[in-house]
Amino acid sequence: MATTLAPAPAGARGSAPEPGHRPRARRTLVRYLPLVPSVVLLGVFMLGPVVWSFYGSFTNAALTGRNALAPSFVGLQNYQDLLADPEFPKSLWLTVLFVLASAVVGQNVLGLALAMLLRTGAPTVRTVVSTLVVVAWVLPEIVAAFALYAFFHDAGTLNALLGAVGIEGPAWLYETPMLAVILANVWRGTAFSMLVYSAAVAEVPPELTEAARMDGATARQRLVWVILPTIRRSVSTNLMLTTLQTLSVFTLIYVMTGGGPGTDSSTLPILAYQEAFKFAQVGYGTAIATVMLLIGAVFSVVYIRSLRPEVD
Repeated sequence: MATTLAPAPAGARGSAPEPGHRPRARRTLVRYLPLVPSVVLLGVFMLGPVVWSFYGSFTNAALTGRNALAPSFVGLQNYQDLLADPEFPKSLWLTVLFVLASAVVGQNVLGLALAMLLRTGAPTVRTVVSTLVVVAWVLPEIVAAFALYAFFHDAGTLNALLGAVGIEGPAWLYETPMLAVILANVWRGTAFSMLVYSAAVAEVPPELTEAARMDGATARQRLVWVILPTIRRSVSTNLMLTTLQTLSVFTLIYVMTGGGPGTDSSTLPILAYQEAFKFAQVGYGTAIATVMLLIGAVFSVVYIRSLRPEVD
């Protein structure tokens, strides 16, 4: 006699846990548990100040007066005042110029050139070049800033060297302040790019460059068509790091020119400092810092998206 089996209830089907499901979840939890303190610390000391400063940019906080004791929410007023400020477009342009000239072009191009020189140059040349470049990087920032101020001063080392060959140098810090701070930042930060590119070039398989040489490729062609595509990740990563670092440079410019003469070298960090601490408008200065943060985010997204095909 045939018996008809009743179908299992819908809720019972598949209700039993898969074998090993709970142990696997437990192992995942144990693996990530040691990261919790680090994540909490990063949230408190990095994300926390960013969120707080972002909120502060919507207030009229000040260093003195009633607004220092009880700042109030003003919405987008600080950003409206910022867009109406004639100094803001100038500072924004100077910041973009400073980042592009000293970081994107200066430090990366010179760093790659020095890395190639250290790879192929004579031992004496490698020693002298690496020493001069790395010294600028290991010096404390304030010490390097004062040394560069003395170098570019109208009665400083650079004009003394030019005078020794019959050239009368200009007053660099007054006539061409942005050129002076760009050159100073290139010297200050090139060592990092040189070390990054030296390590990246050393990882290029020698059979690739040797095959290109056997095919008749020149040194420039090997660099453009073999080495650069191979170290593309390092190039993009270094571009992002140097860009973000240069975007926040304050001490170097403040010691060398103070943002002057006038506002001819007043980048966004200098402008934010002056508004927040010289004119006591902390909320307005924080709005400028928030704009800097957004600019850095845009640069980061561009660099990360350029790497997406290789990273994936």
